Amino acid sequence: MFEDPFASAVDSVTAPASDCFQITPDDTNDLSQATKALYVGTGGNIVLRSVGSENDVTLRNVVGGSIIDIRTRAVRATGTTASDIVGLA
Repeated sequence: MFEDPFASAVDSVTAPASDCFQITPDDTNDLSQATKALYVGTGGNIVLRSVGSENDVTLRNVVGGSIIDIRTRAVRATGTTASDIVGLA
C-alpha cells in the first residue's frame, strides 16, 4: 500500500517537486503547467520562457544531468539542442 507521509505538507516553490512530466519543445504552445525546475537529461542549449517573462531566453551549454531552478512556462523547439527534458512541478 502506497503511503505519502508528506501528503499534508504545504507545497511551495522551494519544496521538492511532487510531479514530473516529459517536455517536448514547441515553438508556439506553452506547457500544460508551470514547472518549478527543469531536469536536462542530454546537454545542449535550451530556449525557454519563464513564468514571469514575455520574452524567450537561451541557456547555453547546459550540462546533461542538470536541474535548472527556473519556473518555466514554455520550452521552444527552435534553438533548443538539449534533449530528454523533464518538467518538475
